[in-house]
Amino acid sequence: MRSIWNGAISFGLVSIPIKLVNATESHSISFRQIHTEDGGRVRYRKVCDLEDREITQSEIGKGYEDADGTIIPITDEDLAHLPLPTAKTIEIVAFVPADRIDPLQMDAAYYLQAGGAPAAKPYTLLREALKRSNKVAIAKFALRGRERLGMLRVVEDAIALHGLLWPDEVRAPEGLAPDTKVTVSDKELDLADALMDTLGEIDLDDLHDEYREALEEVVAAKAAGEAPPESPEPARSGKVLDLMAALEKSVREAKESRGEEPGEVRQLPQRKSARAAPKQTGGKKSTTKAAPAKKTAAAKKSTAKTAAKSTARSSQGTKKTASASASASAKKATSAKKTAAKKTTARKRSA
Repeated sequence: MRSIWNGAISFGLVSIPIKLVNATESHSISFRQIHTEDGGRVRYRKVCDLEDREITQSEIGKGYEDADGTIIPITDEDLAHLPLPTAKTIEIVAFVPADRIDPLQMDAAYYLQAGGAPAAKPYTLLREALKRSNKVAIAKFALRGRERLGMLRVVEDAIALHGLLWPDEVRAPEGLAPDTKVTVSDKELDLADALMDTLGEIDLDDLHDEYREALEEVVAAKAAGEAPPESPEPARSGKVLDLMAALEKSVREAKESRGEEPGEVRQLPQRKSARAAPKQTGGKKSTTKAAPAKKTAAAKKSTAKTAAKSTARSSQGTKKTASASASASAKKATSAKKTAAKKTTARKRSA
């Protein structure tokens, strides 16, 4: 990797010679402008307005246009003598937790390479200090004609420099949020959570630029004189009218795409709120009234059955008692008759 800037890191009184290397690269396919009638290249020629002729790159310099249109020439020597300590130095000004950095401020990324053997010791010292503190370094540096803000952090065994936008370069999101009052229910949030859990995590290394791959296929087909591949028809999606239905369908499709059984989307119980309490109480009253009515009817039936059984048992007992009494009376009458007959016979014999 070729360095694009040479300088040093200022870490207190410690100076670390470094080289700045691009940490990212673009894989996008670029196009040339052509004349559609004959396919000829369309080029931009650099022409001097005063002489009306094309000039070479070596004849081109920098200039600042004043408010009245006057051009003030600025040379590389003028820029080299800027009264800035960061002209050739990455000056660390603070160490802060990484979560203090707003991702909106993140800009281009670079690797910092130690500039020779003498830089190895202080470079390693700064790297290990960043590791142990779990912090990032905030620094100022000058690059490509302007002073910039940067963040130093550890990436594997190297130190990376992320260019940061100045705080006043980040716009506030005013007027972008919906201005209408919207209420999101707990059921909708539960379904959204279920969809997030179903989609789960992914290894970022598995992601790739499908648009670039398709574009390469088109270019290869055109170069071979073949017809470009046909693009699949996009899935037709109707207008979403029911958010709950759309969330449930999304959860099912996400599970199917991951090879899981769609099953049934279970919603978590809705949280009780102060406003919903009266409605829930009203609904429960009708239920609680019906339940005791049923229990009372059942109790009455049970009491009636018990009373009937008791009546039957008591009547049976009465019948048995009456028959027993009648039998006893009959026996007594028979015995009395026998005794009277014996007495009569004895009197006759004695006479």
